[in-house]
Amino acid sequence: MRLRLTPRDTSYFDLFATQASYLVTGANLLAEILGADRATRKEINKRMAEAEHAADEATHAIMRRLNQTFVTPFDRDDIYNLASSLDDCMDFMDEASDLIVLYKVDELPARVSDQVQVLQRAAELTAEAMPRLRSMDSLQEYWVEVNRLENQADKTHRKLLAQMFDEITDAVLLLKLKEIVEKLEDAADAFEKVANSIETIALKES
Repeated sequence: MRLRLTPRDTSYFDLFATQASYLVTGANLLAEILGADRATRKEINKRMAEAEHAADEATHAIMRRLNQTFVTPFDRDDIYNLASSLDDCMDFMDEASDLIVLYKVDELPARVSDQVQVLQRAAELTAEAMPRLRSMDSLQEYWVEVNRLENQADKTHRKLLAQMFDEITDAVLLLKLKEIVEKLEDAADAFEKVANSIETIALKES
């Protein structure tokens, strides 16, 4: 670790941990919405919107602090990129939840559950990794596993699209489902971006 002669504002670590905790909430709400009926989905989607709003507040708190502090725990651009990537994860999950409700989809393909399970695991790993930013210890396993999960998500996404185009004859329904699964894939990509940001930070700080 580099020797630092000036004090660092360590509140960023708590803010990142808070931000990541909402990702776990969001991924779990996605899992909940899959098995719910249409009326219940609206209530779950409302909770998702509340979680997304809270996550936004955590993101804004990081950005405000970035503008107010001179000495940061690591590179300012890396702080900005990490906060933005975490925000993207939540935004994509919120969009997927919203589309499920707005499009009034009665039943989602079974492999959508596989997509959401990947997001749940990625969210858990991300939340667990945030406190370790203080010391930069034991982070390599985290980003390696999230990258593996993203590769798994890619394969599931391709199989899911192939199945949908093969089995669904209703063009409108197909378009609705495709947009939903694309948002879930975007979320998986965003989790990988978070892991890549953390890898970049760890390598710079080593």
